Amino acid sequence: MFTIAVQQQQYKTYILSDEAAGSQLEVVPERGGIITRWRIQGQEIFYLDTERFANPDLSVRGGNPILFPICGNLPDNVYTHDGKQYTLKQHGFARDLPWQVTDQVTQDKVSLTLVLNSNEQTRAVYPFEFQVTFTYELQGNTLEIRQHYQNLSSASLPFSSGFHPYFLTHDKNGLEFEIPSQEYQDQRTKEIYPFNGNFDFNQDEIDVAFKKLTSKSASVTDNNRKLKLTLDYGDEYPILVFWTVKGKDFYCLEPWSAPRNSLNTGEHLTILDPGGSYTASVRLRANFF
Repeated sequence: MFTIAVQQQQYKTYILSDEAAGSQLEVVPERGGIITRWRIQGQEIFYLDTERFANPDLSVRGGNPILFPICGNLPDNVYTHDGKQYTLKQHGFARDLPWQVTDQVTQDKVSLTLVLNSNEQTRAVYPFEFQVTFTYELQGNTLEIRQHYQNLSSASLPFSSGFHPYFLTHDKNGLEFEIPSQEYQDQRTKEIYPFNGNFDFNQDEIDVAFKKLTSKSASVTDNNRKLKLTLDYGDEYPILVFWTVKGKDFYCLEPWSAPRNSLNTGEHLTILDPGGSYTASVRLRANFF
């Protein structure tokens, strides 16, 4: 049985349930369209910093924030378009703006569709007309996020997109990684290092990008939680970013369509013709063993 309940917590929260699987998803449209929680048999898959979430002036650390129209940050938060400079903060504005619910499905599966339209606030920092539509679909132990990006401008629409999932873990040294790449780039120093499947979690922060992916699937096994997470993505996502902070019970494995600063450099930038559209999909599977 599939259901969607709506609760007025601090924000209106949509709770999607696959009752047979004991799987639940919580979505908060007005707080950046974010998935805040995903539970299977009462076990949390995502980490959530509830104090930051409760403060609308702070970006959310937790759940699965949406990255659009950029991934990462720009130098001095600035990019140039048509000879004019614009200021756009890290990861863009989609994770900060309210999204609108347009569709709910509870037949044979459970899904929620949300839309973000360009408006005065977005045009001030990103001078384009667009519509972004996300469908969150839950079935058993699988979460799929289907995306549709539409250019409503008379000019070409440049953007990158991605996700920033925070996975809950209590012992990072018990994590096993299967990331389909033999090297990564340190996001701060830009140095390239070989990857042998391990990270040094004694560092205060790890922030690296895998740019040479050899397959469309990556997984992390948390031996402490007896949980294997598998992330499947399409050709739209040629980059995986791994980020974690020492002393915090999370790690992030993030599919990005383009690297930092792509609005300025053009690297892997998606450019939609006027009236054009673009679809992408990401799937997460959580298996307890």
